[in-house]
Amino acid sequence: MSESTDIKNTSLFKLGWPIFIQALLSMCLGYIDTLMISSYSDTAVGGIGNANQIIGFLTLAFSIISSATGVIAAQYLGAKLKDKLNEIYTVSLSFNLTLSVIISAIILFGNSYLLKCMKVRPSMLNDAGSYMKIVGGFLFLEAVFDTFSQIFRSNGMTRPGMVISIVMNLTNILGNYLFLFGPLKSFDMGVKGVAISTTLSRFIAVIISIIYFIKKIDGTISIRYIMPFPFDVLKKLLKIGMPTAGENISYNIAQIIILMFVNSLSTTAVNTKIYASILSNFAYLFSISAAMATSIVVGHSVGANDYDYAYEKVLSTLKKSMAVSISIAMIGFLISNFTFGIFTNNQDIICLGHRIMFICIFLEIGRTANLVIINSMRAAGDVKFPTFLGMASMWGISVLLGYIFGIVMEYGLVGIWIAMALDEIVRGVIVFIRWMKGSWRGKRIVEKIK
Repeated sequence: MSESTDIKNTSLFKLGWPIFIQALLSMCLGYIDTLMISSYSDTAVGGIGNANQIIGFLTLAFSIISSATGVIAAQYLGAKLKDKLNEIYTVSLSFNLTLSVIISAIILFGNSYLLKCMKVRPSMLNDAGSYMKIVGGFLFLEAVFDTFSQIFRSNGMTRPGMVISIVMNLTNILGNYLFLFGPLKSFDMGVKGVAISTTLSRFIAVIISIIYFIKKIDGTISIRYIMPFPFDVLKKLLKIGMPTAGENISYNIAQIIILMFVNSLSTTAVNTKIYASILSNFAYLFSISAAMATSIVVGHSVGANDYDYAYEKVLSTLKKSMAVSISIAMIGFLISNFTFGIFTNNQDIICLGHRIMFICIFLEIGRTANLVIINSMRAAGDVKFPTFLGMASMWGISVLLGYIFGIVMEYGLVGIWIAMALDEIVRGVIVFIRWMKGSWRGKRIVEKIK
């Protein structure tokens, strides 16, 4: 580990600020597409939004292994046990690459069926399909980059992800400009041009990640570690990764169902949902970066069997994150008329968006607690509880009440957003109680796998 000999004692600021920048830029990679395409076509905005919802869900398949890699590697490094790391790195990368190629093929050839299942409006189908074929067809690039990112972070190296995200965004912005407004505009590729820019930026990210791993990581990825294939290692990764990814999978399925509710309302509701999601996500950037940095420290601390240090670190992070993220959400509400105006001149969308951003203040209370505590629970090896809780809460509150409030009671998008806020708050309270009780202690992964 070249950047630090003791990640457990590394300041959260040092670990967290590159993650903050990377999270911001990673989020912007998709949002820049939306912002730039909004001046090209309103229907294209909805098409890309629906396409990204499907693509985002399918990427969770390879997050199962990559997330487990981060948890295991951090605890092994904290316990000073590096003998199995090379095998773990190689199995994770090779399995994710194989799985993501299969998923890419499914998107490439089955995108029309997937979009129809989502009940995407006919006016948006063509743009959504074009975007999915290109971005989804090369989804394996994201799988490889995601795996390398987890490896870097588990080693306490958070800056590479930031640098790579900067390069990705610059490439994407330049490509979008060339296809939509610059010299390549004459080809009239529109959404296809935006998709090509996104894909090219991910290809460059993978190349840089490979180079950085070779030069900076104290480890090796080689075919000799999977010849013969170590199915026992894969089984252990799946045992940890499936519950870890289960909450995210449940969340994304729930979001797809909720988007189907929104699609049944109106084009105004669809575009308001997309813009509101973009703007509300800025509120949790601080929390997600702090949560990821804390989870690295927790993983190394638990690997070193220092549970008390992990306990105090999480509570300290939670207090600071809650104050900052709620403050940002309040500012987001106050300036929402202006920010929605960046995307559209439609006053119906701006008015509805203003109401949604008010609800986001309360949603942020629960979401901040979930981000900080659940990420740390996973890093400590407590991976099953968040999954079961997430499934019960998301479907029992967010989806069910979203349908009742939004469709049955006809409160529309406002009703759906209230249900999502209640979901986050209920889960946030429950995981906070679990962390305080210490039910996550004694679940060290290292002892179960070595």
